[in-house]
Amino acid sequence: MNMTVNIAGVEWKNSVTVASGTFGSGAEYADYVDLNRLGAVTTKGVSNVPWQGNPTPRVAETCGGMMNAIGLQNPGIDLFCERDIPFLRNYDTKIIVNVCGKSEEDYCEVVDRLGNEDVDMLEINISCPNVKEGGIAFGQNPKAAENITRAVKKYAKQPVIMKLSPNVTDIGEMAKAVEAGGADAVSLINTLTGMKIDIRRRTFVLANQTGGVSGPAIHPIAVRMVYQAAQAVKVPVIGMGGIACAEDAIEMLLAGASAVSVGTANFHNPAVTLEIIDGIEAYLKENHMEDVRELVGAVHL
Repeated sequence: MNMTVNIAGVEWKNSVTVASGTFGSGAEYADYVDLNRLGAVTTKGVSNVPWQGNPTPRVAETCGGMMNAIGLQNPGIDLFCERDIPFLRNYDTKIIVNVCGKSEEDYCEVVDRLGNEDVDMLEINISCPNVKEGGIAFGQNPKAAENITRAVKKYAKQPVIMKLSPNVTDIGEMAKAVEAGGADAVSLINTLTGMKIDIRRRTFVLANQTGGVSGPAIHPIAVRMVYQAAQAVKVPVIGMGGIACAEDAIEMLLAGASAVSVGTANFHNPAVTLEIIDGIEAYLKENHMEDVRELVGAVHL
């Protein structure tokens, strides 16, 4: 049985990775999860300089999920290259580095630096606020998304995955925009913007007021958007959003995703990725299928 998938010329041993920001850079989970079994490890977002992130409180539980306003806290590219990449290279898995920035120059600086590092793919988080354009995220305007994709592609030596925001009117249009800019793959969805209020204190639960909603509650929205993106572009799609079990992952594959990324579920079940890999394999056996790629986009009326 073939569990391997090819994403933009990079062969993964299976179609499962982890969502950026939910797995650190692997070290936090290495005692609980055999990283060698993952198709890829996607790191927490890294920027050109250290980011402190948002003030606390910045995480809250919601019905069927959670909210976060971490603010992409990270130690910066220098420490990341010195500490995290060598750690991950001890394992037989692909390394996807998530890149964040507040301007085009920020992104390009990190992508350029990673060109000389032993990593396999880059995932560009375009849900970051563009400080030069009044704070609107790069991923909320098709032209801005196309432009940032084209800019990072000039510096990238590894395949580029553009991570799309769901906080848009037409996800297909956004997917087409980054494809036009040269994206080698797309991943979606990032978190949905939400708000939670403490009615006893009559104040916002998160210091940032709003935060990104993730977890099982958003899964049906994610499946719909993955389907629409897969219909709109020819490049591979990595589906994410509320995946908590093999059934959720298989749904994403059937919707058109070539691979899946597991996020919030890691927090309450560190072994969930391994269970999903085993579950996909069991589903293939049960349905007398020889290749996981037979599932991709196989939904029908």
